[in-house]
Amino acid sequence: MIRKLRARLSRREEKVKEWNDLYEGERPLKYASPEFAEQTGGLFEDFSDNWCKTVPDTLRERLSVVAFHGEDGTPDKEAGRAWRRNGADVEVGLAILDALVVARSHGLVWNTRGESDITFIPAGQAIVDYVPGTRGVRRAGLRVWSDGSHEFATLFVRASAAGRAMAYRRQRALNGGEWVARTVGVPTSEPTDLINPTGLVPLVEIANRARLHGSPQSEIAAVAPLQDAVNTLWAHLFTAADFAALPQRVVLGMDKPTKDLVDPETGDIIGEEDVPLGQYSRDRLLWLSKAGAAIGQFAAADLDAYLKVISQAVRHIAAQTRTPPQYLLGEMANIAADALEAAESGLVAKAKDRQLHFGADLREIMRLEALVSGDPARAQSLAMGRTVWRDAQFRSEAQYADVLTKYKAIGVPDEALWRMIPDVDPEQIDEWVRLRDTQAQAAAQAAAQAFSSFGPKDAEDGGEEDEAEAA
Repeated sequence: MIRKLRARLSRREEKVKEWNDLYEGERPLKYASPEFAEQTGGLFEDFSDNWCKTVPDTLRERLSVVAFHGEDGTPDKEAGRAWRRNGADVEVGLAILDALVVARSHGLVWNTRGESDITFIPAGQAIVDYVPGTRGVRRAGLRVWSDGSHEFATLFVRASAAGRAMAYRRQRALNGGEWVARTVGVPTSEPTDLINPTGLVPLVEIANRARLHGSPQSEIAAVAPLQDAVNTLWAHLFTAADFAALPQRVVLGMDKPTKDLVDPETGDIIGEEDVPLGQYSRDRLLWLSKAGAAIGQFAAADLDAYLKVISQAVRHIAAQTRTPPQYLLGEMANIAADALEAAESGLVAKAKDRQLHFGADLREIMRLEALVSGDPARAQSLAMGRTVWRDAQFRSEAQYADVLTKYKAIGVPDEALWRMIPDVDPEQIDEWVRLRDTQAQAAAQAAAQAFSSFGPKDAEDGGEEDEAEAA
């Protein structure tokens, strides 16, 4: 099983590297003619007008996890504490970005210190194997890494009729060879193979744009061809601009300038040589000593034509990836709020779709976290719960205040309204509830004290007043 999964992972590595290189802007110049490549050499080798970075980054900015709710719709505080204790509130952003760029990343849940441990793993270091005929039932998972001299692997298998759920730890030489039981970094008192008490594969694949049939896809798959075209057009534009800065001129009706070669010993003229034309270019001077000689100049290329094609290609990128034009073109002046919201509607819809699918994977990770923590009831509740995300639509504070006020007017409870405010976590809402209850209790006590001064008098006080009046 280790050899089979490692071979599948190796086949993915080439594609993972390609997407990573595109994201980093490390892409060789394509679509250029052999003549152009021969003329420019490696001049544009390190240049890239990189839109493959902007597209996934723009989507990632709108994917922020806020909390995990159980089956009853309330925040799971234990899940929130485990999430922050493992730094997953930060690392999940990197995992989601990797999934957007290279189509997938992974989350691993284990119990190594008596408490749950959540680790996010890049696509090139893990792979999940599913039960044939299913799309979500994990049969096995493999994690691999290297220390520079050895390659290590941990194979996780689920419980089945063939045996218990186990974690098999293996190692081999970095240059290949057979997998053997791991000894490097494993204490002698600790067994090589570990029992997995959950009975499930603790490795979860976070897949981007998965389909019923087919592999997950990268967000920059559609951008790559247009990115190559844009880079080539910029290279052509720079070359044309270079010729425009030093335009090609032609001298008509005159031989090429030469100068005599003189023998330093005899002073006789022994030949002639061409005058270097670079000096005339630097000095911006040229003497024409022959009658009828004239100077002509080749017309410069129209650079605006290149810019128009590049802008059109960028618009195609915006349309195909549903990225708002103002993110790519920078064309934003006196735009009404409704028009700006309409321009971002495609990106918002795409972000909500990713929230749905990524949320299911993250919810499964937190279900496993509850299982390794020894709380199956909470795990069952999380399985029926949901992942809560920050609003994918960027709004101003005034817009949120207006919407929440209107919801309040129709009777929506305060706690539900507070959950709609961006960047407000469940702990902060609990603090607001405590402060509200304290404030209400103080107000009730103050009201009770105020009304007590107008209540009925004691019997003794009333008798004394009556006697005074009678006297």
